[in-house]
Amino acid sequence: MKPRIIFFGSDKCSVFVLNQLVNDSRFKLVGVATLEPKPKGRRGETAPNPVELYAKTLFEIKFFPLKKFNKKAVNQFKNLKADVGILAWYGKMLPKEILALPKHGVLNVHPSLLPRYRGPSPVQAAIFNGDKQTGVTIFKMDEQMDHGPILAQFKEEIKPDDTAESLYERLFTLGGQTLISILPAYLKGKIAHRQQDHPKATYTRRLTRDSGKIDWKTPDAEIERFIRAMHPWPGSWTRVKIPGYKDTRRLKILKAHLEKGQLVLDAVQLEGKKSVTWKQFQQGYPKAKIIKSR
Repeated sequence: MKPRIIFFGSDKCSVFVLNQLVNDSRFKLVGVATLEPKPKGRRGETAPNPVELYAKTLFEIKFFPLKKFNKKAVNQFKNLKADVGILAWYGKMLPKEILALPKHGVLNVHPSLLPRYRGPSPVQAAIFNGDKQTGVTIFKMDEQMDHGPILAQFKEEIKPDDTAESLYERLFTLGGQTLISILPAYLKGKIAHRQQDHPKATYTRRLTRDSGKIDWKTPDAEIERFIRAMHPWPGSWTRVKIPGYKDTRRLKILKAHLEKGQLVLDAVQLEGKKSVTWKQFQQGYPKAKIIKSR
């Protein structure tokens, strides 16, 4: 009998792991859970997330877009009789009722070297802090955030031009490969757990749209890392004063680099406009001035 797997994920990076499980004939995917899309914009319209779009192509798989884990949802998962759950960027903590359902628990593919950078933005933190390397930890989940025992870890170099997007994609691709390589042995009880060194734990914060505001008082090297860490979401931004506009406007800094230690802007996007090079922006708004006060 093939091991029966439930998958939890909500981001495009989740699909990198999900796809490897789907295409490995040793496993049987019996269910996919993702968060219900949230209303956006003035009209309250919703759009499916990448996991939902992918899961709907898997016609024989049970799909669950969930707002919360109520009694009905718990019963639905119980009926799947899963051997193990796999979580990769789901977006919410799993309640103990769900964690207890699979025979072998739920494994999490987390993009940091736990216990460093627990929480929702580990890659952003690693880039912003100037770390030279990060990695992926596969651990068995418990009721606390990123707290459970470790099954496998590997390290990955952070490249000088890595953004959060490029590094997340690489880590989840490699994390999926590592997961499927250890999963058969784990299900046979042949991989020992290693407890995390909890006193050394560090935590990351949940990012919001306003988290990307640039603090121009910080060193240029730190700002350059911040711009890469915030790409593509929430994006780094500042306020700009343009003659002819009553109020200041938000300007996204899409790309920048350091030149002899000085920050050089490469690409920007004025709110409501298309992205342009910094040179094009200066040509279009020659008297625009970045507001660098807090």
